[in-house]
Order: sequence, then structure tokens, then C-alpha cells
Amino acid sequence: MVASLGDHGRHTLPPVMPTPTRLTPSPPCSWLLALLLVLWGASEQSKGGKWQVLQPEGPMLVAEGETLLLRCTVVGSCTDDMIKWVKVSNQDQQEIYNFKHGFFPGVMPMIQKTLEPLNCDYSIYIHNVTTKHAGTYRCVRLDGLSEHSEKKLDEGTSVLVKRAGDPEPDLWIIQPQELVLATTGDTVFLNCTVLGDGPPGPIRWFRGAGLNREAIYNFRGISYPNVTAVQASNNDFSILLHGISTEYAGTYYCVKFQRKPNRQYLSGQGTRLRVKAKQTSLQESEFTNERAAKVFPSGLLSVLTLAVLGLKAVTLAALLLALAAHRRNP
Repeated sequence: MVASLGDHGRHTLPPVMPTPTRLTPSPPCSWLLALLLVLWGASEQSKGGKWQVLQPEGPMLVAEGETLLLRCTVVGSCTDDMIKWVKVSNQDQQEIYNFKHGFFPGVMPMIQKTLEPLNCDYSIYIHNVTTKHAGTYRCVRLDGLSEHSEKKLDEGTSVLVKRAGDPEPDLWIIQPQELVLATTGDTVFLNCTVLGDGPPGPIRWFRGAGLNREAIYNFRGISYPNVTAVQASNNDFSILLHGISTEYAGTYYCVKFQRKPNRQYLSGQGTRLRVKAKQTSLQESEFTNERAAKVFPSGLLSVLTLAVLGLKAVTLAALLLALAAHRRNP
């Protein structure tokens, strides 16, 4: 009876059918949809968390009638967000420049002057500076929804203006290089001239701005790898960066510190360094292969290779035949 029930079950329920029916309840579309949602949420979270504005703290000193360079670099997503410059005074914000729209006389983006693809660089020039330009400037973000949705991400850059009749300041920091282009492996010269004495305190070089800026050199006897001081004169605080790589790219600031209290006293306008990778080995190998192909065409080279291999085979066969004949007739 048990055998007959088993035979009946085999006729009514094929043994192969239950396996695919158990795998069908989880369609692949649900997995793809869940994966897309997770990736979208992670990208939105990282987009909001890694976005940061970098601008020097200052103060920066500029003479009346000269041109002021205000540095601003965005780290993170800088294509979807709008940037503008505002001047802050007594809790009021005056728009100085907007990269989205508007006409602002006397203000020009740095990228228009350098004609270089400065990605995520929102630095501006202010021409013919007057005493009205003294104050604090902020590089702020517009998220594109409304003018009131801007986010203050930095305290700004303070600017001091020297009028024509004012006495000479006790300190000037001059960084004449606005943009330096280099290739990996080069030695880069970063120029900094300090005129005057100012309060007691060291001169230091930094890369970047804000709390995460990196110390590059200190003229108080502290040595740093691949960095040397020039010291051509008592006013020269230039440095040399040796054997640079693409990781050296950034904006470098020459800064004067006040010893008591230990705080930043005056900063240079900054020098941006762009580093391109040197393309040598790949290009040389391609040039060598191309030159060899011109001297020995591929068809001729293959024929020569087959001929050499054929001669080797014939020579080996002749040696084997000679050895066999020698053994038969000693």
C-alpha cells in the first residue's frame, strides 16, 4: 500500500516542479529598487556632510587703489550648489558677487583672468579698493531653493585697507604668485616677502584654510620633509617644495603669528598650486612600439618570426637524424 501511494504521488507531482516555485516570490525588481534607495540616501547624506567652504581667515592688508584677491575653494560637490560673496557688517549682508546671476562692477572671478580650469575655485578680484571695502567677507552657499536658504560655513576673511595718507603699517605680507602650474617631480618655488617687523612671533606656511589646514613650514628651526627655506634676504620667507606629487595641490598661505597672545596676526593672499601628472613611460612605450611598427611592419615581422622558427626546427631535425645514423654505424 505504501508503494502504491508513492507511485501515485510520482504520477501527480513531478519532482522537478516544486523547486522553481519556491524561488519566485522575490522578484529582482524589488532588490534593485531597494538598492537604488539605499544608494540615493547614502549619496544625499555624504553630499550634505562633505560639503565645505575653505577661505583664509585673514586679516589681509591691501592699499587703497590696489586689487584685492579673496580666496574661496569648495570641497565636495561644487557643481549643484550656487556660491556668492557677501560683505558682513553690523549683522547686515551686502552681496558682493553672485556666480549665478547679476552684474557687479569692479568685481571679477579669478577664473576669467587666469583662463585656467580652476575646479571648485570661487575666488574673486575686487579692483580699485577704497576704505569702504574694509570689513569681513564670506563665501557662502545657495542651495538653489531660495535666497534665504544660504548656509554660513565659515567666519569669513577680514580685510584691512590702508589709505593714502595713513602711516605705513608695521607689517606687509606679499605673495605675488596667484597661480602656479607644475608637473609631478618638479621643484616648486613659493614666493613670500615680509616687509616690516610687526609683533614678536614666527612666520609659517600653511596649505588650505580653516581648522583643517596643514602646516607646511615654520621658520623657527622646525624641519619638514621635502620643504626648504630660500632665505635670500632678511625679508625673504619663500620656500621650495621638492619632488612634488599631485597630492601637493592646494592653496598655500604665508602667515605671520603673534607670540603673545598666540594667534594669527596677518596673512598673505595665498598662492594656488596645480599639479599635473607627468606622462612619460606610457608615451615613450607607445612611441617605441609605433616606431618599431614603422621599421618592421607587422606582416613582415610575423613572416620573419616563422622563418626563424622553421630554420630552428630543420636544424634540430638534422642533428637528431645525424645522431641516430651515428649510433647505427659506429
